[in-house]
Amino acid sequence: MAKSIMQKNDRICYLCGANGTMDALHWHHVFGGPNRRNSEKFGLKVRLCGQKCHENGPNAVHRNKEINHMIKAAGQQAFESVHGDRQEFVRLFGKNYL
Repeated sequence: MAKSIMQKNDRICYLCGANGTMDALHWHHVFGGPNRRNSEKFGLKVRLCGQKCHENGPNAVHRNKEINHMIKAAGQQAFESVHGDRQEFVRLFGKNYL
């Protein structure tokens, strides 16, 4: 499992900063579906509160399109800062989120 290139401290929620004592932290692969494997390979994942920020809250990444897009844009920025190549990102993930 590759380490996240987006989040240095994986003991807190990427979105709200909670430490997971009230709502266990989950790994969120920024680019899911067919791109989940590439998210894992390139460390494009963050820790999120399982219920509030990941799955069920009004601002949860799986329910809120704006939050989802914001995290995808941050993932693309992280990829480009490490690999320096927007064309490679678009080739691998199929879209420019910036």
